[in-house]
Amino acid sequence: MSEQLDRNLALDLVRVTEGAALAAARWMGRGDKNNADAAAVNAMRLLLGQINIDGMVVIGEGEKDEAPMLFNGERIGRGVQDTDECKPAQLVDIAVDPVDGTRLLSLGLPNALAVIAIADRGAMFSPGHVVYMDKLAVGPAGRGVIHIEASVADNLHALARAKGTDDVGDLTAVILDRPRNQKFVDAVRACGARLKLVSDGDVAAAISTALDGTGVDILFGIGGSPEGVIAAAALKCLGGDMQAKLWPRDDREREYAQQDGHDINQVLTLDDLVRGENVFFSATGITDGEMLRGVHYSNAGATSESLVMRARSGTVRRIASTHRLEKLMRYSQIEFGA
Repeated sequence: MSEQLDRNLALDLVRVTEGAALAAARWMGRGDKNNADAAAVNAMRLLLGQINIDGMVVIGEGEKDEAPMLFNGERIGRGVQDTDECKPAQLVDIAVDPVDGTRLLSLGLPNALAVIAIADRGAMFSPGHVVYMDKLAVGPAGRGVIHIEASVADNLHALARAKGTDDVGDLTAVILDRPRNQKFVDAVRACGARLKLVSDGDVAAAISTALDGTGVDILFGIGGSPEGVIAAAALKCLGGDMQAKLWPRDDREREYAQQDGHDINQVLTLDDLVRGENVFFSATGITDGEMLRGVHYSNAGATSESLVMRARSGTVRRIASTHRLEKLMRYSQIEFGA
């Protein structure tokens, strides 16, 4: 007997990331990271409120303050306030990065994305106040063959064998270009593998390991913990693999981790980061990039490109959309215009 699939929330989520991308793209190259991020946050918040979910923000825009942000612990969705829905709202965890690459967007550089992931309530790992993770990510070919406590060389050779080659020179690693990651850079170069350094865009870098055509095979290095959880959701949809360990910056963060019940020595598997198969992910390009085309405006409106996925069905969609802004502005509170 075939398994019945429930509502595909990914198709609701693409409206959320499209709205965030359309709003944020107006700030491209204007050197204002805060207003660019705020535009995306406000669009996401408004559009999430229209979906029949009772969502808990696990990865959001920090703690609650006076501004209407997507703060950690916030409940959002139509199901939070509308109890008269014919179909009960799904209880879900929400992870958002309204702009993955705010610096990229503010400077008009490639690869800025609007991203969101949703899973069943209680399924997503919450890193709390620990800002960074040591991460290792691969595509489907590397599933089950990598380990974060193995050396860079061992992981490269294991992945090369899984891909049917003995030459690690055929592989390309991606690493976030930060001083804390220099040891990974040195180790990859010492092995003879190719290397791609990225200045920003932690989520996009991890996802690129599992997408055809990116030329990237494996991600090493220390990057954002929230971005790690979002990337894990995407990799689960793509059939990839990921491991991580919390990386406290100081004694204060180590104490926070202990208070939250986290073991900083624990190897977090893909299933630790996002449990189950009822996982949905959407990303929309804000600026042009290797993964997605960005938002382009014209007199006729705007165009966007999105990547939309769900883990249970394994479906991956690329959605190219045309938006007539005068139509959107009739019913939307989002400022899509110039």
